[in-house]
Amino acid sequence: MKKYYFLLLLLFISISNAFADDITFVISVPNTSVKGAQIQLKYILRGGQASDTPEIPDEIKGFDVLYGPTVTQMFSSSTVNGKSTSDRNVTYTYVLLVKEEGDFTLPAASIRVDGKNYTSNTAKIKVLPPDKNADEQQPGQQPQATSSTSTGGNVSADDAFVRAIFSKTKVKEQEAVIVTFRFYTVLNIRDVGKIQFPEFEGFMSEEVDLPANRQFNMEHYNGRNYYTIDVKKSLMFPQRSGKITIPSGTMEIVFEVSTGRKVRDFFGTREVMTEAKKTLKTTPVVVDVSPLPIEGKPSGFSGGVGNFTFEPSISSQSVTANEAVTIKLNIKGAGNMKLIKNPEVKFPKDMETYDPQVKNDFKITENGLSGTKSIEYMFIPRHPGKYTIPPIEFSYFDTKSNSYKTLASPVYELDVARDPNAGSNVSTSYSSQSEVKVAQDIRYLKTGDFKFKNPQNFFFSSLTYILWYIIPLLLLIIFTIVYRKQIKANADIARMRTKKANKVATKRLKLANKYMQAQNKDNFYEEVLRAVWGYLSDKLLIPVAELNRENIEAELRGYGVGDDLIGQFIDILDTGEFARYSPSASGDMDKLYDNTVDAIGKMESTIKKVNK
Repeated sequence: MKKYYFLLLLLFISISNAFADDITFVISVPNTSVKGAQIQLKYILRGGQASDTPEIPDEIKGFDVLYGPTVTQMFSSSTVNGKSTSDRNVTYTYVLLVKEEGDFTLPAASIRVDGKNYTSNTAKIKVLPPDKNADEQQPGQQPQATSSTSTGGNVSADDAFVRAIFSKTKVKEQEAVIVTFRFYTVLNIRDVGKIQFPEFEGFMSEEVDLPANRQFNMEHYNGRNYYTIDVKKSLMFPQRSGKITIPSGTMEIVFEVSTGRKVRDFFGTREVMTEAKKTLKTTPVVVDVSPLPIEGKPSGFSGGVGNFTFEPSISSQSVTANEAVTIKLNIKGAGNMKLIKNPEVKFPKDMETYDPQVKNDFKITENGLSGTKSIEYMFIPRHPGKYTIPPIEFSYFDTKSNSYKTLASPVYELDVARDPNAGSNVSTSYSSQSEVKVAQDIRYLKTGDFKFKNPQNFFFSSLTYILWYIIPLLLLIIFTIVYRKQIKANADIARMRTKKANKVATKRLKLANKYMQAQNKDNFYEEVLRAVWGYLSDKLLIPVAELNRENIEAELRGYGVGDDLIGQFIDILDTGEFARYSPSASGDMDKLYDNTVDAIGKMESTIKKVNK
């Protein structure tokens, strides 16, 4: 019996250690805030249960701790392919008062779980100056942008706009320029329409990859605080000199604005809101591009513009004939790396040379493409002797010193010894691969089994000849039968699409549920909206692009759906889109999820009754 107790104890210890390895302790805080606002500082413990609250510093620079921590716990479990997994999150929330402007680092906290200490990471936060036009901050609120001046269904030019932000507007040819298209707003967003940005004529451009799950940030601009998000970012290299104009880009946005009327209800007085569509345009920007100077331009100029280093190397300088040698040139730095020409290597005669192999390892930075361009030259000396490879030069225009610079390799002296494997009857006097020719006057003897053919046999009227006619005919008949069946099946696509609408929506809602459990709001609302719009599109046989609230209501009534259920669907769409596009919204995900599942279930029941 003691033996079994001992084994159970070992099993318990091993399970505890496995869970301990999965424990994480992280900090969560907004990226930006406003002086005088209150923010929530959260420390999240995943995969464990602590016996006490976290330890944080008594004083946090730039902030006052008003109260905390408040503790919330969340436990979830799932089974996939017969394997069960569980997750426990414990969140410790502190409420801080922002006292000063500037950039601050919120400190790490430590916590003890099962006798082991865990320390969280730190987080940076930018505190903006207060906005005189903003509504007064209420206790417990998140920081707000400037209050809106848009009324009567019109969008003020100061409440929402798009800027084309250039890193510099006066550059040399081939000098890197970063342009960022940034959207500013103090209004809630209902919908996003067509977005069109200008072509960069006269530039070679590289798109900068922006995070797919990026969030709105706050920015203080012209004395006001705005919610901002980068819509597009490009790295550009001007290909010609002169003044080049970048035309306007446009964005179509539907905003929520006040009608100017107020009504009283059970909760008090509130403003009546409406939708307003606005086309936002960037201001055209002129980039002044000056040509590279002619004076002092090296004859071997590579076309490189930026800041670079040059690292040449050779694999060996003492080799035997017919042994391969490699010269490697590494060009490192930042600039127009893709447009740099390969430096010229002057090989001695009687060298068998090959095309260079180029490898690029770049990343996009504010100064251009940054990284390494590696060029490898392989050659084979065919004769013994001593050879000299003159310096290999790399010339570029340095944007820091505003001048040309030339970097060079050392002189490479090659000592080539005789190839000991080369026989006296073997000639190695060729200098390139093109000189190696296959002799055509020697035929090799064939060995092995042979098959003979009767010269009296003819292909015409043979079995093979007949099959060449029969097989294509059979294939044509089979293709015709299959094609007709496919046409018949395609004719019934609408019915199959309607039948599968519920299954497709259920799959999307399951994914939305996972996002809800992980508190991933953006992906949750996006997946719920995709589920509802897709479900209605499949059921009503209307493309998603043509769906709107008016034709949804009309079509659902045609299916015998009541006003309550129609209103429930419209409410789901409004709530989801408002929460998705509004940076200040924080909806109840559980309630929206349950409401969506309930609405689709009712819809299925209603349609079944009508079909009967």
